[in-house]
Amino acid sequence: MSEAAAAKAGTPYHISSAVVATMPQSTEAILATLAGMENVEIHGHGGGKIVVVIEGRSTGALGERLTQISLLDGVISANMVFEHVEMEEEGQEP
Repeated sequence: MSEAAAAKAGTPYHISSAVVATMPQSTEAILATLAGMENVEIHGHGGGKIVVVIEGRSTGALGERLTQISLLDGVISANMVFEHVEMEEEGQEP
């Protein structure tokens, strides 16, 4: 693919959902930490589980963020559920 064609096609932007299972006594602290993370949105929580959406420029960036989440104190597991890739057009905000 030529450089011009690549620019016209845009750059990939990755969006993923994940479920974070927490120790019940740690859920509120983990929610606060997640709320402060860049490119992470909390979409719901209950019963020690938190549903988040993670966005980034690559699958690797999503994986790194998910690894950071899984290493938080009180997190039992953090698992990616779905990933979607959209192509951004030049000059478009994600």
